[in-house]
Parts: sequence; structure tokens; C-alpha cells
Amino acid sequence: MRPKIYLFGDSITEESFNNGGWGSLLTNHFSRTADIVLRGFSGYNTRWAVKVLQKVFDRVDEAAAPLAVTVFFGANDACLPDRYAAFQHVPLDEYKQNLRCIFSFLKKRWEPAVIVFITPPPIDEAGRLNHPYIENPSGLPERTNEAAGTYAKACIEVARGCGTPVVDIWTKMQEFSDWRKTCLSDGLHLAQGGNRIVFEELVKKLKEVGVSLEKLPVDLPLFSDINPKDPLKTFES
Repeated sequence: MRPKIYLFGDSITEESFNNGGWGSLLTNHFSRTADIVLRGFSGYNTRWAVKVLQKVFDRVDEAAAPLAVTVFFGANDACLPDRYAAFQHVPLDEYKQNLRCIFSFLKKRWEPAVIVFITPPPIDEAGRLNHPYIENPSGLPERTNEAAGTYAKACIEVARGCGTPVVDIWTKMQEFSDWRKTCLSDGLHLAQGGNRIVFEELVKKLKEVGVSLEKLPVDLPLFSDINPKDPLKTFES
């Protein structure tokens, strides 16, 4: 049985198997070595994620620990409490506690698994105004990049406290001058450039903690290893 990597998060995770998405890139990268399992829930914040943890993973084999689990929440928690998406807002201290709770749950279930936090991405406020998902009478964006940055820093703080790796995409994406156009599709969700950054940074972080192609066996013989004179002999063991 192949080892698994679980992707747990909000819509940015749920959409990650779209064409060019970071989840699909990860699947291609680990093809024939590990299965990538999607557990993404559009609109969820960490408060709701904690509530459904048991249900999300209740049918997962506890004995077969995955290689890794990504935890990618915060974009919805960081919605401003006085604007139209206030129902998704989670106060910063609770956000941090919820991340600790998710980490503890996963580590208790699978102690050997690597838990990788991913910070919320940066926010293009003008892009959010052009893509409201419900009526927006205030005419103000429901998220700001400043707030997203605060939650990203909190995510990093919690990861360090838990002694677990973290991918800081809030900072990484803003290293590119055109990040608003190349990294984001609607001011929040990822465009092709943003997906590529998440994929590359995640693969790099996983490699740092020993989860890499170089250390994973291929599950079946490669075509180049098959004996053309007697192909079936290749599969005898």
C-alpha cells in the first residue's frame, strides 16, 4: 500500500486539484510513490475545522500513519469582524488555539506523521471588491492584506511552538512585484502562479523533513526495468 499525504484546509485546498492546482502538482510529483488525499472544505475557518476533525478522519486507518498532513487555514479566520463576511471571522487568540488543537489531534492519531502548517496567502483588496460572494453594502473588502499578515504571523508562531514545519506563503508571494495578478485569481484564491509557489515551497519543506522522492520507493517496477526478453520475470519476487 502506498503511503499517503493528506491535504486539510479550506477552499484553497478544496480547489487544489483543479488544473494547475498545487494539489494536482503534488500528485504528479509523487506519482507512483505516494497518494495525495484531499480533505478541503470551502468556506471553513479553524473553528469549524476543529468541530469536524473527528468526522473528517473517522474512516482513516489509524494504524497506517500518513507521511504528512498539510493544515492550511486562516484566510477565512482573518475576515474582518465588522464587514460582510464577519460570520467567518475567528479572533486571533482562538485561531492560534484552534491550530494547536488540530495539531494535537493529528499527532495523537499519527505520531510519526509530519504536520505542515501553511499560512494564509496575501490579499489583494481591490480584487476582493471585484469578487464579493454575497451582497456587500459597505463597499469595503471583507479581508485586508494587513489582517491576513497578522494571521500568517500567528500561524508561524504556533508552528514554531509545536515544533512543526510551516510554509509562509504570505511572505513568499509578496516577493514578486506582480503577485496580485500572477498569484491570485480573485484577490484571495490562487492563480497558476500562486499554486506553483505553494507547490514548490511545500515540496521544499517536505524534503527538509525527509519526505522526498529520493527517500520513497517506487511501488512497482519502472518500465525501464522490465526485461524485454521475459517481461513477467520482472514481477516475480
